Amino acid sequence: QVQLVESGGGLVQAGGSLRLSCAASGIIRSIERMGWFRQAPGKQRELVATITSGGSTNFADSVKGRFAISRDDAKVYLQMNSLKPEDTAVYYCNVQSEGYYRGAVYYPPYNYWGQGTQVTVSS
Repeated sequence: QVQLVESGGGLVQAGGSLRLSCAASGIIRSIERMGWFRQAPGKQRELVATITSGGSTNFADSVKGRFAISRDDAKVYLQMNSLKPEDTAVYYCNVQSEGYYRGAVYYPPYNYWGQGTQVTVSS
């Protein structure tokens, strides 16, 4: 059974920093892409940052230069600096992989979410 366990959320003042962590377990093959999404009240879930197994990263424009993403095997981290009140949201860890064949064996795609961790930035 796949589990994503997130930690590191909390309350911080504007300008402060937080580090989110997510540990994935139960996935028996390489994780193609790991990342973080967030959802603020009344808004749609949006991408924050992703990182591939090869180390390529992608950031939302709103967090570029302030956030950094890294991964270590089946763990992914989000370092958030210079936090703003508009960063307040529930942050969700995500892992996904495309489907592919290895020889005659087909490995189906997957897309898993963590339970979410609250980040609140006070002004």
